[in-house]
Amino acid sequence: MMSSFASAVQTVCVYAIPLIFAITLHEAAHGWAAARLGDRTALYLGRVTANPVPHIDPVGTIAVPGALLLLSALTGGGGLLFGWAKPVPINTRNFRRPLRDMMLTAAAGPAANALQMVFWLFLLKGLVGLGIYEKFVVSVCTAGISTNLMLMAFNLIPIPPLDGGRILRGLLPGRSGYWLDRAEPYGFVILVVLMMSGALSYFIAPFLWAGQAIVNAVL
Repeated sequence: MMSSFASAVQTVCVYAIPLIFAITLHEAAHGWAAARLGDRTALYLGRVTANPVPHIDPVGTIAVPGALLLLSALTGGGGLLFGWAKPVPINTRNFRRPLRDMMLTAAAGPAANALQMVFWLFLLKGLVGLGIYEKFVVSVCTAGISTNLMLMAFNLIPIPPLDGGRILRGLLPGRSGYWLDRAEPYGFVILVVLMMSGALSYFIAPFLWAGQAIVNAVL
């Protein structure tokens, strides 16, 4: 039992840095995109920063993903890993083209996760190229790849209020978009049902397989 707990703590340590940055830089990217498109609300409030502290939500950034990691490590399962930071404030009235600009602002979050995945991939490739195979360092890099892929996939689910829902809203014509807006209050309920039923794994799994294939190719 003690060995399992120690292993679980080690897993949390491996994932801590890439997970915190994956979640918080995702939100910073929303704020950066919004500022570029005319809404500087998040910028003025100090939320367009790589410093994770202003973005951290004690529950969503630390407690929930930490508990999921511990549970996954103790049970030996894979499981869904997700979390959230404090949402950056967005005032769509400052956008020149609200629907389009909100869609682009939403897309910036998953794009930030994709860029972080590329960063961890190149870092891993560089370390391997230098002959550095230290287990903890390699594990952190692979955690960075899988975590960002998982969060990107989760946020791209086309259900509001997730980023995928915002992106879909920007692409839909008026009447269809209206019905998507009506569904937003029930978005989290729908997500919980999909999670409990295991249906989300069908959407997330291909991203994780792709991440594992990338890691295997590098190593």
